[in-house]
Amino acid sequence: MIFVKLYFLLLFKFASARLNFEVADTAFDQQLYEDVLDAEECDRQIKFIRRNPLLTLQFADAGIRVPRGLLQGNNVDLGNYYQCLDINHNLQDMDLQGKYCSILVPMNQTFHLPREMEFSDWAQLKALQEDEELLRRMGEFDRLRSQIRIMTGVDDGSRTLPAAPLVGTVLRLSVCIPKPCTTQQAMTSFIFNLTNIGFQYEDDFCRLPNDKPWVAAHYVAIGIFSFIGFLTILSTSYDLYCTFYLKIDRKQLNTWYTSFSMYTNGKRLTYFPSGPSNLQCLDGMRSLAMAWVIVGHTFSSHKFYLNGLEGFLWLTSLASLWISSGTITVDTFFTIAGVLIVYTTAGKMDGMRLLKNLHLFYLNRLMRMFPILAAVVLLQSSFFNNMSDGPTWTVVSRLTNNCRTYWWTTLLHVQNLLNPSHLVRICERFN
Repeated sequence: MIFVKLYFLLLFKFASARLNFEVADTAFDQQLYEDVLDAEECDRQIKFIRRNPLLTLQFADAGIRVPRGLLQGNNVDLGNYYQCLDINHNLQDMDLQGKYCSILVPMNQTFHLPREMEFSDWAQLKALQEDEELLRRMGEFDRLRSQIRIMTGVDDGSRTLPAAPLVGTVLRLSVCIPKPCTTQQAMTSFIFNLTNIGFQYEDDFCRLPNDKPWVAAHYVAIGIFSFIGFLTILSTSYDLYCTFYLKIDRKQLNTWYTSFSMYTNGKRLTYFPSGPSNLQCLDGMRSLAMAWVIVGHTFSSHKFYLNGLEGFLWLTSLASLWISSGTITVDTFFTIAGVLIVYTTAGKMDGMRLLKNLHLFYLNRLMRMFPILAAVVLLQSSFFNNMSDGPTWTVVSRLTNNCRTYWWTTLLHVQNLLNPSHLVRICERFN
């Protein structure tokens, strides 16, 4: 009972101190994004870029595109993330660097596409910040104007085309802009004032090089894993020296000194004793189920399809059954694991003894899972976020940020009860 009391005491202490806790360290350095913004410097850099065709091409080539496969369900274009962030020109009086941004553009727009004759109004031309070259190109908009308005649901095109086939689609597009700019200022300066024609979009996120700050979890991880690595080297050296050089019987070795030995633990991991009390068939089924679970998570960890329609058709076909049935395999794995745990435990003691020591049984399971769980939480809170990068790395950053916030609920195994984001999702579902 003392362990149960200690557990709930720790739970109460952490909960009372953390329920109103706000994260100070995020996966990305939000302050960096704010510090680089400079409207005057942005205008100066964009004017310089527009006078240099090669620079204009660099930013345009890494930036916005219409998604390929739009009619097959693909509403995402990621641009060229690394090409954009690799733009770095140190000029005499200017530090020109690229910033990768993602925007959300609804297809159901109510913007006003001007006709060619409307550009004779120079007052409007000045408001749109157009130049003569772009003025000549605007004449080409007139022949596409009706089709675009029909596709976005502005006009009724039922007599010529299917009614607004993309009206509910939201495009996720990427733009490459200079570092001191916001997306609105950059797009207005590069093209024209989009707000004057009613163009609507929403900023998703922006990324800069070296925007993943080190936090306390990084230093804790270095300290703990360095200490474990040091113990592993000492333990393995002692084990190999006594076994192969001094030829000492392994039974005479100090078990504490060999507890971190890679040689001893490696032999334990690769040796499977057989006996009448072992249920080898269930062990094999559990191994197959575990491999199946890993494969299923490999396919389903990130729901991102290049062509969503083809992905949906494949997912509902018989050929994808070995992936779509992975959720059932999770239940199979847990069921077999539970049966084996109870079977091996019940074989060591009778029924009454098992009931009397049930609290010790759960404590044993808790202590066996705690080290690996704590190690994974620590890695997710620290170096997993720095292992790689890319235009969809925000998925990993959200997991890292959640882990840095609610690590204590995971270690106490109460994340399903006290995780505030989980409670918010439940409230939103019922509201």
